[in-house]
Amino acid sequence: MQVKEAVSLAKRYIQEVFSDEKIDNIGLKEVEFDDKSNIWSITIGFSRPCDEGAGPFAAELAASGMVPRRRDNKVVRITDGDKRVISVKNRDLTSE
Repeated sequence: MQVKEAVSLAKRYIQEVFSDEKIDNIGLKEVEFDDKSNIWSITIGFSRPCDEGAGPFAAELAASGMVPRRRDNKVVRITDGDKRVISVKNRDLTSE
């Protein structure tokens, strides 16, 4: 599988898994291929609404239509041979 196909599979999987959370701004962060295990590790970033009750100004922002968006990054691991997603894990890019 080529890089573009692996990235497309990862993005599509994230869209499907998080579809009930109204995610948007889906974008590629990193791509890595492990030659020994034949596994792609693809970091995908996306935005989703914060919990409405969180934060001191949440009620005011919700009332104004300016709902804060939380940014998440997930590592999607895909086998190269059968193109199967084997895991989705959190990735904290703020500490790097």
